[in-house]
Amino acid sequence: MKTASTIKEVRSILGAAEGQTIALVPTMGYLHEGHMALVEAARHKGDIVVVSIFVNPLQFGPDEDLDNYPRDIERDLEICRRHNVDVVFHPSETEMYPKRPELLLSLETMASILDGVRRPGHFEGVVTVVNKLFNIIRPDYAVFGEKDRQQLMIIKRMTEDFNHDIKIIGVPTERESDGLAKSSRNVNLSEAERKEAAAINQALLLGRDLIQEGTTDAKAVKSHIEAHIMDHTSGTIDDLQIFTHPDLNPVQIIAGDAIIFIAVKFERTRLIDNVMVMKNDQNNDER
Repeated sequence: MKTASTIKEVRSILGAAEGQTIALVPTMGYLHEGHMALVEAARHKGDIVVVSIFVNPLQFGPDEDLDNYPRDIERDLEICRRHNVDVVFHPSETEMYPKRPELLLSLETMASILDGVRRPGHFEGVVTVVNKLFNIIRPDYAVFGEKDRQQLMIIKRMTEDFNHDIKIIGVPTERESDGLAKSSRNVNLSEAERKEAAAINQALLLGRDLIQEGTTDAKAVKSHIEAHIMDHTSGTIDDLQIFTHPDLNPVQIIAGDAIIFIAVKFERTRLIDNVMVMKNDQNNDER
């Protein structure tokens, strides 16, 4: 496994791989099994798997957890070695942003919902750093998890809008045995909160089942989800919405495929999750 902390180094390493396809897995580090599922998917697509590790300050708001975001580069490098990653790019903040960026990408309607409202500027920071990584690494494929489905859909659109010749691959959410979506932020949960957090996925599956059983009133579905979270956790619902797929339009009467998005805040962290609901597919089992 080769490592690079500068743009010049990683370009030099990848420049020697002419004729081979490159699959990029962008991460913010503190790697877990969910990230390794992305690595495995990348392995099936590219000859060379590149993992980037960079905690991007542009996507954190002034009241968010940038300073507390978990970091352990030596641990991450060892995990990458064990999973046969070919190249790890782990730049410093000054390497990625030697000057305060004068130009930032802006978004229209896709960032006007969900985390785009709750976290102003978040997705602008995401697409700016991903665009930079695409220009630095120049991958043939880039792999992202469906846990951050809004992010995945925005990156797909950014790739189209900026004519990147890159195939975006979405990978189903990796979950713990009790259904909790694997996330670097899970380490911020107390022992009691960790047990409660399984109710997030349970609530989403409850909502999915209601829709597939014939409930069309989005408000009624959300009420059942809210009740489950309130009854089974000490967290508070920070966001709960249902949108059409793939257009991300808000829906009051569910008549086709939809996505249920949720964000739950605990004392020290905010967890997000979602479930796709294929309205006419009773065998859909996204767990």
